[in-house]
Amino acid sequence: MKRLFNLTVGLTLIIGLLSACSDSKPKYNRTDTYNSGTISFASDESFSPIIDQEVLIFMTERPKATLIPIYTTELDAINMLLSDSICLAITAKDLTPKQKEALKAKHPTAATFPIAYDGLALIVNASNPDTCITVNDIKRLLTGQITKWNEVYPNSKLGDFKVVFDNKNSSTVRWCEDSILGGKPITNPNVTAVEKSAEVIDFVEKHANAIGIIGSNWLKNKRDSTNATFKKEIKVVAVSKDSVATKANSFQPYQYYLYTGQYPLIRTLYVLMADPLRGLPWGFSNFLVSPKGQLLIFRSSILPYRADLTVKEVIVN
Repeated sequence: MKRLFNLTVGLTLIIGLLSACSDSKPKYNRTDTYNSGTISFASDESFSPIIDQEVLIFMTERPKATLIPIYTTELDAINMLLSDSICLAITAKDLTPKQKEALKAKHPTAATFPIAYDGLALIVNASNPDTCITVNDIKRLLTGQITKWNEVYPNSKLGDFKVVFDNKNSSTVRWCEDSILGGKPITNPNVTAVEKSAEVIDFVEKHANAIGIIGSNWLKNKRDSTNATFKKEIKVVAVSKDSVATKANSFQPYQYYLYTGQYPLIRTLYVLMADPLRGLPWGFSNFLVSPKGQLLIFRSSILPYRADLTVKEVIVN
């Protein structure tokens, strides 16, 4: 089977590229170094579970360093970086060529690079028996062509779909509009948004007719170190690229299906960095693509971008 991703790119390459840059050091009101000091950085809120883990381990190993994550929307994180409010942002979207050009004009050492792959997950209430859907049905649902559960599942008695996102300005909404709707806006009147990913899970737990859309790193069952099970409070929908969804052709956002590309709703996590002082933002950025940083990503249930992965078949009796 052809692999969708190149997972064997050397770590030394990205570090080498970052370290090889050289620009003049203007005086900034900062005292941080590569491994010490205090900085704030912005991150897409949908990635807060894994970013919290990365920050914890980074600071544990560097007791003189303090990282303060600002969890916000993807749009706000990028705007903060471009306006020099922060030097580091973590998003599900790379900068556009025009944005990169503008950033490099101010900061020649600015860089962007991927760190992980995340599956966009669909979740439903634990009592819901319908857990397979096609990409085309998701498209029809977001555009309002279908509004009731029995239009997809004829035997369903759940009434109207209630679709809930984490935030109206989130990367989740933007990705669905770009990658599922071809750049068109979501128009279903039954679509709503809360404020944070945790609120999506809470909403789905309380509403039998709800379907939530969140990043798969929120699904990890913390009691399971194998990443083989998701949270017990909700069900995770299997998604199919085919015209009719069956158990055989539908896949959940497990790491293996992200790796093979069988799960169709995959997005990339990026580091966006503009730190002319080559201080703590550089140190944390390089940690994220280091073997330890990538291992933390692997343990979080999403897929590291830079890792040598071995797939083993296991027979379960």
